Amino acid sequence: MATASFKTLRETADLRHLRQIIVGLDEGVILIDPDQSLLWANDAALAMHGVATLPELGATVDEYRDRFQLRYRNNHRLEGDDYPIERVVAGDSFSEVVVEVTVAGETDPRWVHQVRSLVLNDADDGDPACLVLIIQDVSARYEAEDRFEQSFNANPAPAVICRLSDLRFVKVNQGFLDLTGHRRDQVLCRTVYDIDVLRAAERRDLAKERLGEGRTIPQMEAELELPEGGTKLVIVAGQPIDLDDQPCMLFTFADLEPRRKAEGALRHSEERFNRTFQLAPVPMAIGARDGHLLCEVNASFTQMTGYTGTEIIGRPLGEVELWDSGAVRREIEAAIDGGHDLRGHEARIHAKDGASIDCIVSTGAIRFGDDECVLWAFQDITRRKATERELVEAIEAVMKDTSWFSRSIMDKLARLRAPQADPDGPGLDDLTARERDVLALICRGYDDKRIARTLEVAGNTVRNHVARIYAKIGVNRRIAAVAWARARGFDGEGVTPHSTDQETAA
Repeated sequence: MATASFKTLRETADLRHLRQIIVGLDEGVILIDPDQSLLWANDAALAMHGVATLPELGATVDEYRDRFQLRYRNNHRLEGDDYPIERVVAGDSFSEVVVEVTVAGETDPRWVHQVRSLVLNDADDGDPACLVLIIQDVSARYEAEDRFEQSFNANPAPAVICRLSDLRFVKVNQGFLDLTGHRRDQVLCRTVYDIDVLRAAERRDLAKERLGEGRTIPQMEAELELPEGGTKLVIVAGQPIDLDDQPCMLFTFADLEPRRKAEGALRHSEERFNRTFQLAPVPMAIGARDGHLLCEVNASFTQMTGYTGTEIIGRPLGEVELWDSGAVRREIEAAIDGGHDLRGHEARIHAKDGASIDCIVSTGAIRFGDDECVLWAFQDITRRKATERELVEAIEAVMKDTSWFSRSIMDKLARLRAPQADPDGPGLDDLTARERDVLALICRGYDDKRIARTLEVAGNTVRNHVARIYAKIGVNRRIAAVAWARARGFDGEGVTPHSTDQETAA
């Protein structure tokens, strides 16, 4: 009965009309006779199989199955009875079966087809007159999904995807598993609130509202609860996407735990620095490199100068008149502006009550918060300087008459008066022969009159020589000249001075 009906359809204009209707469709259409022969296929169906004619597609269902191998998307190969073309011949009704199609002899699939069935029944007895396969080529869509899947899984940025209809996670990548320590099976099929990706979010209510509406969730800080206990600070953001034609939400994360640990370590470091700074017995201050404003002073600085933090912080040091003079301030600020640190720089400052304080000033570049700053350290040497001045004055008073001093005592007094000379400064070779004679007699403790008698020159001549010696070696006192000579191993012994007629005449 079915065969007679089909032959009647083949021999009438109905088939031609049906072909005319479907020939131009974008979907592929294959007409199948109930006796399993392929009756006709439109151009779209042929192109979806890479052939140009119906015989290349196959004259029968068996030939089609031999020429094309089908498997599901999970790589499970279809058995013969499972082929859509077999199922439609068996009278099975189905929709949206997705299969990968591979040409016989090849290993990789060429196309992904989405197939549904249609049965045209005989109008008289209801038996099938024609069987129809309707095919859509969804290769591009599934290739895009495959690329997304590969990219999602390979992306080191932690990410999960939840289905908006029930808020269950449907995908999770390795980055999220590494970040949290969860296993894949602990995440999949659980909900957003089972594994709360919005825990302690700074704008949690907004995030929940956007999630319910399927809208973008802006970046915000949150904490992920870890399976072994504890939490991890992250930035979370949500982006709506479609996955398998279902609206979903893609959550991505950035690990802020290293930053939190670094900030904690920095905070502890700053706290330790602040405690040390405030308790330090050395007067200290912190100033801005730009503008030379003080940002902080410690208790020792206040005790030394009398300035409290509220009186001096935020004011230029020139306005406070901390330095003894503008020249001293400009010299120090120029060194700091040039990127140089001061080490043991002697300077005089003024206390709040106007008292002068001799200091050794040292500076070093530091970061205070986000700013480039300068750490100042002051050592009050006022008492030491006063003691030195008193000692020098006493030595110089004694040295005015050295005739009764032994040479060893003179050497000790000279070393007490002045430090070792700079080895890179002027040397004995910078003095003339006559200046060395004069210096030798000075080292022996001679005064100007005795030097003049010894050299047989005028007193003014001796004074001129002494002045030139002072200028060349950078001193302004007799005892300092002796110290300078002693530092270079010159004590005047073994030097035999001779007079000159020109100097005698002078």
